[in-house]
Amino acid sequence: MSKRTIRAALVGALTLAVGMATAAPAASAGDTATLKYNALPAGQRAAIDELEQRTFQWFWDSADPKTGLVPDHWPAESFASIASVGFALTAYGVGVERGYVTRDQAVERTLATLKFFNEATQNDSEDDATGNHGFFYHFLDMKTGKRYSRWVELSSVDTTLLLGGVLFSQTYYDGHNAKEKQIRELADAIYRRVDWTWMQPKAPLISMGWTPGGKFIPANWKGYDEGMLVYVLAMGSPTHPVSDDAWQAWASTYPKQWGEFQGRTFLNFAPLFGHQYSQTWVDFRGIRDAWSRDHNTDYFQNSREATYAQRAYAIANPNHWEGYGENIWGLTACNGPGDAVVKRDDGSTRAFYGYTARGAGLDYISDDGTIAPTAAGGSIAFAPEIAVPALLEMKNKYGDAIYGKYGFVDAFNPSYGTGMAPKEGRIVPGMGWADDKQIGIDQGPIVLMIENWRSGFVWNVMRRNPYIRKGLERAGFTGGWLEHTK
Repeated sequence: MSKRTIRAALVGALTLAVGMATAAPAASAGDTATLKYNALPAGQRAAIDELEQRTFQWFWDSADPKTGLVPDHWPAESFASIASVGFALTAYGVGVERGYVTRDQAVERTLATLKFFNEATQNDSEDDATGNHGFFYHFLDMKTGKRYSRWVELSSVDTTLLLGGVLFSQTYYDGHNAKEKQIRELADAIYRRVDWTWMQPKAPLISMGWTPGGKFIPANWKGYDEGMLVYVLAMGSPTHPVSDDAWQAWASTYPKQWGEFQGRTFLNFAPLFGHQYSQTWVDFRGIRDAWSRDHNTDYFQNSREATYAQRAYAIANPNHWEGYGENIWGLTACNGPGDAVVKRDDGSTRAFYGYTARGAGLDYISDDGTIAPTAAGGSIAFAPEIAVPALLEMKNKYGDAIYGKYGFVDAFNPSYGTGMAPKEGRIVPGMGWADDKQIGIDQGPIVLMIENWRSGFVWNVMRRNPYIRKGLERAGFTGGWLEHTK
């Protein structure tokens, strides 16, 4: 797992494509989320409350209180993930609203974090920097705060996920006292420093990253996935904005991704994290760009369709994995037992993997029987009527093998009975494989999307951020809250 990046894992997973099975849709196309938190029975509300608090606590306990750096994975020795920091900064606000921590505690932790990132060294050296041109390295050393290793890239998307938390902090901490004023000033400085146009060697597209020596990653952000927020923030920048045609260039591959899978018609991206990350911060309900106006939908509804399609895929279970069903489902980028090919009694083989971008969609299928609870947890705001039963069933069926002090472990696999020791996690007798840690970028969507479903809290805060509004409007979004909250 040490050398993983989201996009590298996704590219590797493309080789795992298999045939697609079709099942009847669980709900009609175009339906909308109707299950409200307050309509849950008391016991179910208590279970969701507990999951939200335990997942929040992972961020609070794992972060370095002096620098705000959050480990990529924990509990275990780990490098820091700047994307995890972005989720953490936002989770702290949730913690205040839910009474998990005081506002003063959250202010102190947030201020320490923003001071670190504002003051951290920015230059083009191999080993003596935290970032360059306003961007930050994907992984940082938890002790020094510098680039973790020479294989680590300056990441445009992970910087973006960090900025999601930075801009949340800028808007949420609106008090008149000196510390909250300083939070706003630091957040503004960090965002304004990012030179989005420098990260465009092939403008108007934005590169996925850079390494010292002037080496930009050849791949650019293009087509529907987690990079959507990259363009929103790049277009909203008051200092280094990308050009007006950037969003259209980003969306130019949409026709290849639009189509029917498992009885649902939507803009496909196989792992669910691509449908979740941008929407943990931005409320896409009812706002539309040119593409969504042409297709009479919005990106929230699109993610709802993708969530239902994944559940239908698990019910169809074309590869006959153990445990799959209407309430045990969810493929996304996550940890796994490790690379292994197992020969079965009938002469066939089964392959298992470590960290990779598991998913099911028109673009590809990567499925080794490993379920990630964040797939359902991060989709709870899109489709609570199927996500809540999934979370409850996983917890009830597998108990403390996959659920503990910090909520769910990152992933589990009931089909892993190879007789070989896994490279990650542990074997649970009678159950299969289970991870023994959590990953920050998988914990984040759980706590933030539970809160968005319950109260709309993060969405409502981010609606007030002028940079988010500017980015959306420059990308051509209209309607909904953009019209009602001017």
